[in-house]
Amino acid sequence: MIDLTGRRVCPWASKDEQSLRYHDSEWGIPLHDEGRLFELLLLEGMQAGLSWAVVLAKRPAIRAALAGFDPHRLAVWTETEIQQALGSPGIIRNARKIRAAMTNARAWQTLIRSGSSLDQLLWAAVDRKPVINHWSSPEEVPASTDLSETLSRDLKGRGFSFVGPTICYSLMQAAGLVCDHLAWCDCHPDNAPAK
Repeated sequence: MIDLTGRRVCPWASKDEQSLRYHDSEWGIPLHDEGRLFELLLLEGMQAGLSWAVVLAKRPAIRAALAGFDPHRLAVWTETEIQQALGSPGIIRNARKIRAAMTNARAWQTLIRSGSSLDQLLWAAVDRKPVINHWSSPEEVPASTDLSETLSRDLKGRGFSFVGPTICYSLMQAAGLVCDHLAWCDCHPDNAPAK
């Protein structure tokens, strides 16, 4: 798929400008920032059953409703804050997903207290090195893999929720643990200009 500037991009990214920006500047770029990884974990959970374009469009409202994705603030939420978040305009109004944000914040705190981090946990799933795939068409890209199934079990075992294998694979793609830019996409590492 060719975008308006003549660049080759993954087909899903050419649907709208917001998706293209996300594709070019975030998706598949190795990420180690703890706060941004936690944000992605929550957003991927919000995506369940929806398109990523919907989540991207609602991202600012979700951020505002979910305490700026601050796990310290989310971890102490009560039913009152959950109901307030559900009443926020422009968000995905799903009580299970909102409660999962609180649950995941608490699981994150437990992880941190154990001396680990989300960064360490996620990147251990790929031995700290991104998996670079070479798919030629979107149909080849899996919804989940053995790695995402293992990560899902690990996260669930640590108290995280809304972290099934498909959500975990989406998280792995988004955070750059796996590169699923199509092999011909200009954002694929093999197509990057020499430095």
